[in-house]
Amino acid sequence: MSSTSDQFAFGGELSKKKLNWKGKESAIAFEEDGIRSKLLQFESPCYVISDGKQLGVTTEGSIDTSGSAKTGGWKVVASTPEFPLDRLGDPEFNKQYGSQYTYYAGSMAHGISSEELVIALGQAGYMGSYGAGGITPDRLEEAILKIQGELLNQPYAFNLIKPFSDELERRAVELYLKHGVTTIEASAYIDLSPHIVHYRVAGLSLNANGQIEIKNRIIAKSSRREVFTKFLEPAPDKYLQPLIEQGLITEEQAKLAQQVPMADDLTVEADSGGHTDNRPLVSLLPSIIALRNEIQDKFNYPTPIRVGAAGGIGTPEAALAAYVMGAAYVVTGSVNQACLESATSDHVRKLLAQAEMPDVIMAPAVDMFATGGELQVIKRGTFFPMRAKKLYDLYRTYKSLDEIPQTEVEKLEKQIFQTSLADVWQKTEQYWNDREPEQLTKAAKNPKKKMELAFCWYLGLASHWANAGEKGREMDYQIWCGPAMGAFNDWVRGSYLEDPANRSVVDIARHIMTGAAYLFRLQQLKAQQVALPPSYSHYRPQPF
Repeated sequence: MSSTSDQFAFGGELSKKKLNWKGKESAIAFEEDGIRSKLLQFESPCYVISDGKQLGVTTEGSIDTSGSAKTGGWKVVASTPEFPLDRLGDPEFNKQYGSQYTYYAGSMAHGISSEELVIALGQAGYMGSYGAGGITPDRLEEAILKIQGELLNQPYAFNLIKPFSDELERRAVELYLKHGVTTIEASAYIDLSPHIVHYRVAGLSLNANGQIEIKNRIIAKSSRREVFTKFLEPAPDKYLQPLIEQGLITEEQAKLAQQVPMADDLTVEADSGGHTDNRPLVSLLPSIIALRNEIQDKFNYPTPIRVGAAGGIGTPEAALAAYVMGAAYVVTGSVNQACLESATSDHVRKLLAQAEMPDVIMAPAVDMFATGGELQVIKRGTFFPMRAKKLYDLYRTYKSLDEIPQTEVEKLEKQIFQTSLADVWQKTEQYWNDREPEQLTKAAKNPKKKMELAFCWYLGLASHWANAGEKGREMDYQIWCGPAMGAFNDWVRGSYLEDPANRSVVDIARHIMTGAAYLFRLQQLKAQQVALPPSYSHYRPQPF
């Protein structure tokens, strides 16, 4: 190890410093490992001190603030206050959701954000959102009961996605209201729906002091200003009267709804896995914060809506950047899928652990196939992106399955479906008969709709094959992932987290937050003209 004279750069004039440090020299660190250890003691102030010959770091002793000049001894060159992890972000987020840290794991559909993932995080003081998208109501109810049975006074959320089926959205809301799920993460919404308005307004009441109580909280996740505007404003009248007529809300609740926004928090989703517009966080987050401020000035809500950041959050640097830009909280996604608690296969975890930032690509999305909607997936180790795009090209080119040339049909059956087109349609009919027969009624009248449903059979199953580790279907795995996964792998390379067998959602949460606080401390020192060498700027994950 080099001496501190080689490790520090100090731009100030020590002769102008009048604060003296008092303490034992044994409490001073001079070598890199010791200095790192001191910087990571966030519960204590940290002092950089000098005796005129060398610089050291300590978290002990005291400072003489009398201002009297003294010769000799240790003088304070720079200092940082105590900085526990719960000071990152907006503390109101923690008060609202009962969490200890302004960090939560966003939902991944088909239960990839599993009960185990949500429970592990909740027990450690972090919130997780269960991936309810694409699962049956019976399976969703099972997940609700399991999570609520384990997390009594600890944070958790459930996803509410704007699905292919209006019926699934309605039934999800009914289950959330039935079982008292008080926090949902709303995603993939282009516009509000009667069901999400029902959820929000059904939880409104007046307390003994005449103040509005909001029982049902909504965290709205999007990347578009026009969508966020709908969540920043009160529920529109056009949804409220029908809900009153159906007996789902009261007249009083409808009146209260005109005084509160549709959401409590906005999660700004930048370049993420799954549904994404690939927008850069550094541009998008300030824009949405400004929008929030504009609408807050208009409505003057007693509690301003918080704005958090998602998409690309996979390292301490990314998390700190989001916090410094004003994010009230940060949300991780792709990196959690590579963890042991996620409901996916070991094969997928290994692919994710090998991913680099360029190893992601956009591909057609099953729930927005007809409109050309896309989502971001892994391209390394799977042909799914290319095969999904082939299906969409055929969909755009032809008006029905019968119009597709026989040579193309044979390629589909052999290379993509691995079964006959007739068998695909039979399985498609069975699927929708069990869930929403109206889809088949539409397909019977519209050949283009029939082609859409048949092609979506493959897109829908591709993610299930990945999660289940379906043998023989590895090249068809659909693995939702953003570039944060590659950044995470770069960060942990050479550490114990490089091995996917060591990746737990709680460890990753702790390291991202710890690293962000550590890097913030370095910036505080740098602002006082104390710069540590480049080797210090890398927070190295060590087992807790």
